[in-house]
Amino acid sequence: MIRVRISVANSDRTFSAAPGQSVLDAALQAGMNLPHSCKGGNCGACRGRLLRGTVEYPHGPPLGLSPAEVGEGLILLCQARATEELLIDAVEITAPGRATIRRLPARIERTDLLAHDVLALFLRLPAAEPFEFEPGQYLDVMLSGGRRRSFSIASPPHQCRPLELHVRRVVGGEWTEPLFADPARNTLLAIEGPLGGFVYRGDSDAPMVLVGGGTGLAPLKSILRHVFENDLDREMTLYWGVRGERDLYAHAELAAWARRQRKFRYRPVLSEAGSGWSGRRGWVHQSVLDDFDSLAGHDIYVSGPPAMIDAGLREFQGRGADPQRLFFDSFDYAPDALERHRRTAATRD
Repeated sequence: MIRVRISVANSDRTFSAAPGQSVLDAALQAGMNLPHSCKGGNCGACRGRLLRGTVEYPHGPPLGLSPAEVGEGLILLCQARATEELLIDAVEITAPGRATIRRLPARIERTDLLAHDVLALFLRLPAAEPFEFEPGQYLDVMLSGGRRRSFSIASPPHQCRPLELHVRRVVGGEWTEPLFADPARNTLLAIEGPLGGFVYRGDSDAPMVLVGGGTGLAPLKSILRHVFENDLDREMTLYWGVRGERDLYAHAELAAWARRQRKFRYRPVLSEAGSGWSGRRGWVHQSVLDDFDSLAGHDIYVSGPPAMIDAGLREFQGRGADPQRLFFDSFDYAPDALERHRRTAATRD
């Protein structure tokens, strides 16, 4: 198998990609944590500049890249496949003391059914192996053929044994369907992490607005517990958007935190609320806009589906949010799962 060499400009870092492997996956496999989020080509977080060589997009032009950006030489690393040796301009996510990416075995210690389609998965890591991460990061569960499934870590770094993940059931999902049917069948896993640049920024004391959609709550829970349990003085408001009341799988816990924590407010928002719901209704990002005439001077953390991320980023900046203090983590299908959904949809048309 002939691999393609990829070099990073203004750096001594090089790595290689297997045929058909995305530039991002090849970088992650080599231990490089390049900026990224959804991995589905929608959010645009993994933009890089192609300085030399050519790439192709097997699934067509990605939605997260405009024609103008293509003309400027930008590529989406999560979708681009190298057709020859590349030189790219991309900034690796590094910081003093930040943990390096590692691959470890992990055993399922227990599972808790949180909602009809959400499972809390608790992983036991090897006792002698450290696993250091920052609040908000995620890990990959490795499948056969080098494929991955990404899950945000809901545990805070100081209490991560066992490691808590929130797993949503995907109908027909290759990994989640068997997991929900019989977790014991998935006892031993291989994980890789920590990954991602969606992390709590401790360099600020600005009030925080946290916006989660569905299981986008998981990284926000890690951040919240990090702040609460380390007695950090931050004013925080959490907006959690789901469809119906049965999807509020952490409602009791979050409501209890809001009663105990003087500087924490919790706002659940239902997009498909029943007649008995007396709380907020509609889109979760709109609920934020209803509460804030201006978002200037706030640190904003947004995690959830790409459509929610896109609307939030656009409209929050319209309310004065500083783009440099607006952090996001876009949840989407893994690339191979997304392609399977595309094929299924095409068959049904």
